[in-house]
Amino acid sequence: MQEENITRLQYGDKELILIGTAHVSKRSAEQVKEVVDAEQPDSICIELDAQRYQSVTDNSKWKETDIFKVIKEKKSSLLLMNLAISSFQNRLADQFGIKPGQEMIQGIESAKETGAELVLADRNIQVTFSRIWGNIGLWGKVQLLSSVFFSIFSKETISEEDLEKMKSQDTLSAVMDDFTKAFPRLKTPLIDERDQYLAQKIKEAPGKKIVAVLGAAHVPGITKEIHNEHDLEKLSEVPPKSKWPKIIGWAIPLLIIGIIAYTFIANPAAGLDQTISWILWNGTLAAIGASIAFGHPLAVLTAFVAAPISSLNPLVAAGWFSGLTQASIRKPNVGDFETLSKDVFTLKGFWDNKVTRVLLVVVLTNLGSSLGTFIGGADVIRLFFENI
Repeated sequence: MQEENITRLQYGDKELILIGTAHVSKRSAEQVKEVVDAEQPDSICIELDAQRYQSVTDNSKWKETDIFKVIKEKKSSLLLMNLAISSFQNRLADQFGIKPGQEMIQGIESAKETGAELVLADRNIQVTFSRIWGNIGLWGKVQLLSSVFFSIFSKETISEEDLEKMKSQDTLSAVMDDFTKAFPRLKTPLIDERDQYLAQKIKEAPGKKIVAVLGAAHVPGITKEIHNEHDLEKLSEVPPKSKWPKIIGWAIPLLIIGIIAYTFIANPAAGLDQTISWILWNGTLAAIGASIAFGHPLAVLTAFVAAPISSLNPLVAAGWFSGLTQASIRKPNVGDFETLSKDVFTLKGFWDNKVTRVLLVVVLTNLGSSLGTFIGGADVIRLFFENI
């Protein structure tokens, strides 16, 4: 058995064997089986949390998704992001003829075959997303979403040889350097904190011999952190939301309402012009967003009607109403969920599938409404100064 991509560590009386894998490499899955069969470990740690474990072991996950619940719980953007990431990984996996996460699936199967204890060693993905989202600022969010979204439709292919080269620490370090230059604040929650979490879970795994199946990016960090103690509860905390977005979210509508009300009293004609401007900017841009998503005409109309009102109430969003209308008229069926993983490979499929169509209606309506709020608000202020 070759020792390439394998790191052996000693922690007290425990032998820790780290297998650095590429998540869509056929060789990685084969190596996991070889190492487990040869070592017969007491525990096998895999780089999954409970949610992703269910995802890779339950093929019916998408079929059970309640699209109405997703919209009402304000998770449309999160689901769209998950689909985008899944699409990128699935495209690579399809290129190499292997299921995404096959090395993790192999770890699960090997644990069953050998009787080893299976340890889900990674941090909850929702916690990681929350800590990433709160750590990169507004511009970082725009860059990240754009990068992930456009990566879905990239035609670039990666050779198996290039994929295997990514396992060398020198090449990997260079890749991470480029990555963190683009998103310098992303590395802490995405890599560093998870290195600490994984290291703690691995050394706490039961038994004297532990095999850990990990993405190659985490091996150097875990090797460094394994002899340090880490507080898993602290690493699992969701950062408190800043009060400023809520304050600004209420301040802008109150300011707009106050300006229009004052203008109506001082100059009714100007107040009417302000009201019309607010309605047209908000309604039109929200409707354009729903139209870009190829929403049903009634969903587009709903976006136009809801946006001027919802923009004055931070507790609701125009996209929820247009999305619920779209989902009611063109309700996704089981077939849409079954073909979801393939449909998101292409721009046409992304827009044609009823599931992603609903999500796009929600997200693009909200984007248009937000843009309309700023432009319409600026026009209301302009009319105020011109007429008062």
